[in-house]
Amino acid sequence: MSKIGFDNDKYLDMQSKHIMERINEFGGKLYLEFGGKLFDDYHASRVLPGFKPDSKIRMLKQLKDKTEIVIAIKAGDIERNKVRGDIGITYDMDVLRLIDAFTNNGLYVGSVVLTQFAEQPAAIAYEKKLQALGLKTYRLYRMQGYPSNIPMIISEEGFGKNDYIETTRPLVVVTAPGPGSGKMVTCLSQLYHEQKHGVKAGYAKFETFPIWNIPLNHPVNLAYEAATADLNDVNMIDPFHLEAYGKTVVNYNRDVEVFPVLKSIFEKIWGKCPYQSPTDMGVNMAGYCICDDEVAKQAASQEIIRRYYEAKCARRKGEGTDSAVEKIELLMEKASISVSDRPVVAAANIRSEETGNPATAMEMPDGTVITGKTSTLLGSSSALILNTLKYFAQIDDSVKLISPEVIEPIMELKVKYLGNHNPLLHIDEILIALSIEALNNEAAKKAYEQLPKLAGLDMHSSVILSQTDVGVLKKLGIHLTCEAKYQGKKLYHN
Repeated sequence: MSKIGFDNDKYLDMQSKHIMERINEFGGKLYLEFGGKLFDDYHASRVLPGFKPDSKIRMLKQLKDKTEIVIAIKAGDIERNKVRGDIGITYDMDVLRLIDAFTNNGLYVGSVVLTQFAEQPAAIAYEKKLQALGLKTYRLYRMQGYPSNIPMIISEEGFGKNDYIETTRPLVVVTAPGPGSGKMVTCLSQLYHEQKHGVKAGYAKFETFPIWNIPLNHPVNLAYEAATADLNDVNMIDPFHLEAYGKTVVNYNRDVEVFPVLKSIFEKIWGKCPYQSPTDMGVNMAGYCICDDEVAKQAASQEIIRRYYEAKCARRKGEGTDSAVEKIELLMEKASISVSDRPVVAAANIRSEETGNPATAMEMPDGTVITGKTSTLLGSSSALILNTLKYFAQIDDSVKLISPEVIEPIMELKVKYLGNHNPLLHIDEILIALSIEALNNEAAKKAYEQLPKLAGLDMHSSVILSQTDVGVLKKLGIHLTCEAKYQGKKLYHN
């Protein structure tokens, strides 16, 4: 059983109450800019053991009768077919996925807003598609001089030119498929229009990280910097909060940099700004719900190491930068950690050196490290999964869970009829074979029943794995890292 460092029930209770308090502070209407992932916040669940990946959506469900969702998407992202890296679908398709997910959870999606709209043909076509599906759509136009030209922004040529998004509930959650989609400008534009319509409304921001009321260099906050190394986000002490209240709290560079502009905008709209600092704008209660700080520190340290390997692999694939790798190296120094603090790394690499082939390793909850090697029938990842299932089922290592008579015809099918060059079975293929064996093989059945125990385990590979295997491992909940090298010298890898 993994150690718990975060009280999720306390979090749900505190967070929903605090949001209701903020709604009441503004007279009954609040635009809440919702950052991060709503349905699948696996980063938070990794660095705060006990945090459920769907905690945010569960919290909103407690307020569902008062909540309306507005989804923002930048028109330029539609035009460029921008893709979400974690799930591999375009932003415009992700909006539809999000709407389905919200609706299935009993939450009301009021509309979709196209931000930085400039008559892009793809955005117009997408708008028509949404309308044909019965969805309300609105346009927020590209503004010259945003956000620095405040007189222009707070005018009929600025926010006044945007559509007024009609909302009906006291809590309007503005979310998006990814960062830079225009959530904040949507909220600010609405405040301007609500004022014109005689409606008193407020604004707040919900970001889980960095956590404002834990130390700047706490591993949980450093892990956030590691996760956003490619964006060059930097955690920092909020200077406005320190000046106003004499208290040291944590925020990050982008919010601190934009706060003077936001304060001026609020003063123009409301007559005065209700916030003295960017931290004041937040409603995040996560810091109050860490119940075992040491557990959280250890988990976050492991996440920093994982992000380091992720950045190195991205650079090897031509998708990342030297600066991202170097930044995470500095974060590791701050946290006083190294790759040697991840036991599976040395185990996989030593096994690879011994066999002369790719190898993998997995750490069990009791600290035992199991390895997998490449053979004529199995790739190292598939072998490792089977070895791990044997360990949990207490099956002797000599027992074959899947007979060669089952594996070999599948290998032949892949090469002879499906055009694959590598006959070795991917993890999903080996698991399908295991599920079939489980019908008549008691050992295979017992091993198959252990699959849920793989979630949360740390794994390392001596080479970059195929996207197929990476995807399956992610679905199983395994925390994978890979050395930044390929098995062979070919240029095309899939």
